[in-house]
Amino acid sequence: MKTIRDIDVKNKIVLVRTDYNVPLKDGQVASDLRIRASLPTIHHLLENGAKRIVLISHLGRPEGKLTPDTTLRPTVDALKKLLPEQAIDFYPLPSTGKEIPIPDNIKIAVLENLRTDPGEEANSADFIKNIIDAVHANVYVQDGFAVVHRAHASTDAVKNFLPVYAGLLVEKEVNNLAKTLQDPARPFLLILGGAKVSDKQPLINKFANIADNIVIGGKIAADGYQATSDKIYVAEDFDENAAGDKLDIGPVATGHLANLITDASTIVWNGLLGKAEDPAYATASTITAELMGEKTNATTIICGGDTAGFVENLATDHPNLHYNLVSTGGGAALEFLLGKDLPGLAAIEQ
Repeated sequence: MKTIRDIDVKNKIVLVRTDYNVPLKDGQVASDLRIRASLPTIHHLLENGAKRIVLISHLGRPEGKLTPDTTLRPTVDALKKLLPEQAIDFYPLPSTGKEIPIPDNIKIAVLENLRTDPGEEANSADFIKNIIDAVHANVYVQDGFAVVHRAHASTDAVKNFLPVYAGLLVEKEVNNLAKTLQDPARPFLLILGGAKVSDKQPLINKFANIADNIVIGGKIAADGYQATSDKIYVAEDFDENAAGDKLDIGPVATGHLANLITDASTIVWNGLLGKAEDPAYATASTITAELMGEKTNATTIICGGDTAGFVENLATDHPNLHYNLVSTGGGAALEFLLGKDLPGLAAIEQ
């Protein structure tokens, strides 16, 4: 992929597709993980003389309607806190054929939620061209890894009008995930949790010949998943509530997993190991996150929205934890690992 390292952005207006699909609470950003993940690309563009950066994103599933719950305005407030030295402003999506009057002093402009217009999810060429023309963009940067598996206007149709380059977040995600498929340091451990076997079975099939060990936890294990290979370990004991519901993997399974984490040189974790929203049943997930985050001699990758969110919350109170990648792309990361074609990556200049 060609990235923003390969182009001269001096005095250019750069249109950047970010992923600011963040959780909101009481009208404010509850977790700014994805906003902070966009900062390396923003800093690079500013440091290399971009005239202006125009950020576009979606938030939630507005189905073409703008509401207090689907406006991107709270993300602008969060971005201003992260970049207090920059002139940042917020603008509505442009009307057809109209410019967006952005003053010369504004270095970063953020446009309203793309999905409040049906043209985004319809992969409308007219919709994205209208945005490009309205802000006079010269270059397009794809930095929204979480949406590269979608054939939408801002991931696919845009390639018809501007050259598309990868941002530093997309580069980081792709490089880390690709390494686990092509040349992982060994032993390679895959940890899978969550609730749906249908979501995880393709990963198990894919990595059966790549990983050295696969550990199955979560509701999948509690529901009696049957291993089909000696390298697959399914949790054998569980922490239960008073009704007998298996809500976390137990001490035997957690101990076995801890030993595998200690020995592993590459670890990919997708899916929580218990009902981790309840602290009483977050023990296995917490131990896993802490052991992975304390390893300095391994490649550690967290993927999946719930897992990434859990790890991010834990790291807030434990800043010493470090991971090579906490992926911002739930479905995109899984589809990449499964080797599926991703329209947003295919659109990037090679």
